[in-house]
Amino acid sequence: MTHVVKEIFAGETPPAPAALAAKVRTLAPSMTRSMQRVAEAVANDPAGCAALTVTGLAELTGTSEATVVRTARLLGYPGYRDLRLALAGLAAQQQSGRAPAVTADIAVDDPLADVVAKLAYDEQQTLADTAAALDTVQLGAAVGALAAARRIDVYGVGASGLVAQDLTQKLLRIGLIAQAHNDPHLAVTNAVQLRAKDVAIAITHSGSTGDVIEPLRVAFERGATTIAITGRPNGPVTQYADHILTTSTARESELRPAAMSSRTSQLLVVDCLFIGVAQRTYETAAPALSASYEALAHRHRSTPR
Repeated sequence: MTHVVKEIFAGETPPAPAALAAKVRTLAPSMTRSMQRVAEAVANDPAGCAALTVTGLAELTGTSEATVVRTARLLGYPGYRDLRLALAGLAAQQQSGRAPAVTADIAVDDPLADVVAKLAYDEQQTLADTAAALDTVQLGAAVGALAAARRIDVYGVGASGLVAQDLTQKLLRIGLIAQAHNDPHLAVTNAVQLRAKDVAIAITHSGSTGDVIEPLRVAFERGATTIAITGRPNGPVTQYADHILTTSTARESELRPAAMSSRTSQLLVVDCLFIGVAQRTYETAAPALSASYEALAHRHRSTPR
């Protein structure tokens, strides 16, 4: 099996105006500081930036014209002119009467009612950002590989390990052979056994978790189809991934660590994969799912006294 590592944004369709803010949130942490200033400016004031020339935006952000153009391209636009058009579209949407954004920062003395409201808003924003940035072409290719897989290994540690277990449990219930590995030694020893027609999935929000990257690299070198679910589409894990599924990079706070926000977006991607595979393999998935429900039904019935 021949692996070709593609440039992440080559050939992508420029994101729609509504997806621009999500793209900025996802990519900003991996940008240089000067590019971050440009990205933050266009996300915070699309109307104002849409009125600026490339020189004007460079002066506003204290950067160079080359940095502005590079930022536009990293965000998925062929050039600055295309980014300006998207900014104008986003500004028009924002001026159409939508309610202002709610801050999700949680304070130590917040009442529980406020905590619930802020967490609910932040979860909704994370899901919306992930959906907007998710490449459905990559998703479809990943679904196709999973549907045809002889065996599926999923790697994740910490919060991502819980997501890995969730995915494998779903796949098992529709009759696929899947295992979640959160022990790095077992992950590597299992990856050594993978071949063509097998699939390996790495789940890492940072894209740089060594215990997840190592087994994915081994699986990649053995010829398995490899998938990365990550919040950093240019992180180290992607160099060993045939298909990259990007999750949202939500804001962290003292009381809401990255593990919480990343898990939400990862679970959305996992559910998209599962539904896609179930659709693709419906003739076998539906009976398998029914059988698993029937096998467990007696455990959910109340026991008469």
